[in-house]
Amino acid sequence: MTRVRGAISLAIAAVLLLTACSEAPPAVVITEVPAASEGGPDRVARIAGRVQGARRGDRIVLFAKSGLWYVQPYLQNPFTTIGADATWSASIHLGREYAALLVRDGFQPPATLDALPEPGGLVIAIARVRGTGNAPARRARTVDFSGYEWTARQIPSDRGGTNEYDPDNVRVDADGALHLSVTERRGRWTSAEVSLSRTLGYGTYAFSVRDTGPIDPAAILTLYTYDEDVAVEHFREMSLTIERSSARARTSGRYVLQPGSVVGNVAGFVVPPGLVTHSLRWEPGRVVFATNRGRKPALGPGRVEHEFTVGVPSSGDERVRMALYYRRDSPLPPRGTVEVVIDRFQFFP
Repeated sequence: MTRVRGAISLAIAAVLLLTACSEAPPAVVITEVPAASEGGPDRVARIAGRVQGARRGDRIVLFAKSGLWYVQPYLQNPFTTIGADATWSASIHLGREYAALLVRDGFQPPATLDALPEPGGLVIAIARVRGTGNAPARRARTVDFSGYEWTARQIPSDRGGTNEYDPDNVRVDADGALHLSVTERRGRWTSAEVSLSRTLGYGTYAFSVRDTGPIDPAAILTLYTYDEDVAVEHFREMSLTIERSSARARTSGRYVLQPGSVVGNVAGFVVPPGLVTHSLRWEPGRVVFATNRGRKPALGPGRVEHEFTVGVPSSGDERVRMALYYRRDSPLPPRGTVEVVIDRFQFFP
């Protein structure tokens, strides 16, 4: 009888334990943390963890942070299965930080995130950790152009698709002109971007750009403002893009207020041949984009312009940026190194 009672007590205790576990709030923990690194497509490591309170069909979505949060291990394969013992493991590209999201069936992860979501809806729980060790900080490379200091981008971005950036794709020649290039090195295409080291605020921004008629259809030139510290007002992004849809097409441009998906936030135009000056005049509640032949942002033959008065961001900690990047949705890669030359940048308060 004593043995029977003992067995019954153990059975009841097991049921109570299982009940307590099933009622525990959902949680995810990262137990094996990869090293901290600047990231990139070539280096991967193992990451692992466990979950609590997961249901059948729940899965893990991983992100690594290198500038932005990038879904892991690949956009085409973004889900990690949870084992019967409530543990999970996967390979992940290196970054400075790592995140694991416990999600319900139906969650569709984006390719990149500026910031991690809060738990809610299909996102049940989140774990976030820094990579182990100290990632060697990349030494910033700066160039002097048109009397201003600019920093060459080194970390990836999702502009044009996931792109890597190489500071060697940025140079200033003996005449003071800025050269940006998209270049293939060791089988990988890398892009170029520079950002101004300080905020200028309201005023006129002018970029004198040499002939972009021959620009490769797989590349896009973007001249824009961007505030990476806050997501309000769509990062204060106002941009001018230059591209060609095909090798036979004329070079076209777009003036854009973000979000570009809003009707009325995009205005297209044909880019004139030869040296052209693109400008934007930014005032509180108003921005006027213009494109004019020659070196001066003034009225002249072939000038086009467009004014926005709705959705114009206020000034904050935005910086001017110039980027030439590989358009990853292009059906063909660039035919060779792509280069754009910017003769001069000017600012008028």
